[in-house]
Amino acid sequence: MSLIVHTLAVAGALCSAVATVTIRQGLGTSNPYAGFWLNLVVGMVGLWGATFLLVPVSDFQARALPFFIASGLLGTVAGRFLRFLSIDKVGAPVAAAINNLNPFISTGLAIMLLGERVTLPILAGTAVIVCGTTLLSLSGRSVGFRPWQLWYPFLSAFCFGAVAIVRKLGLIHAHPVFAFAVNITTAFLAFTAYLVASGTLKRLRCDGRSLRYFLLAGVTENAGVLLGLFALRLGQVSVVTPLNGTSPLFVLVLTFFCLKGVETLTGRIVFGTILIVLGVFLLTAG
Repeated sequence: MSLIVHTLAVAGALCSAVATVTIRQGLGTSNPYAGFWLNLVVGMVGLWGATFLLVPVSDFQARALPFFIASGLLGTVAGRFLRFLSIDKVGAPVAAAINNLNPFISTGLAIMLLGERVTLPILAGTAVIVCGTTLLSLSGRSVGFRPWQLWYPFLSAFCFGAVAIVRKLGLIHAHPVFAFAVNITTAFLAFTAYLVASGTLKRLRCDGRSLRYFLLAGVTENAGVLLGLFALRLGQVSVVTPLNGTSPLFVLVLTFFCLKGVETLTGRIVFGTILIVLGVFLLTAG
């Protein structure tokens, strides 16, 4: 069983990394609005298809709806759209590294709201994460973004960290595939309504090249989340989270091979990313 859990978690991290790089490629000739909307369409079609094929009707639990409607708004509309903006503003490697801070956010909220105790690994992990984040912020001038733009991935990480608690409560009542289908459908309806109400529906334009990249990103992004949910259902959070947190390392490798001329990798970005991954590992070990 442990091998299955490890494989699911690492596969989820790899899918997330592929999605990050393909989103960056697609943004070259399009915009975050089109990419995010297509991402939601792919997820909604695929997940409802999987739900009707794989999930027994008895697992369609209405009690789970409030949790996954809320997670669709907080984690997918807010968190995932901010992730698209982050990749556009600060680049794939930096966005992936800072988005990886969501367990740090979850732990902080648990300490503040649930009264969980602070341990030595939590303090050590926090210190390492701060060092890694500082290095990433100092790399902005050489890479081409302003330090204040790091707020995009930080806010995305906050949304993902906060929604983890909501999803954990909701998974008690429903099958992960059904739950995620409700989540992604809520996000699709809410984001489409926003585009119509704000008059920005016309921004959903992309050429053939971007369309291919965004469709691939939609498949890998949603597959990565689903694999992570299955890993959490079968294994312990303390095992799954560090393995899921290796995604930024995959992004570094994929950036080197696939984004030459698009992204600039510096020593600060590489070392800062490694420190954040190490910090998350220490944090979850606590």
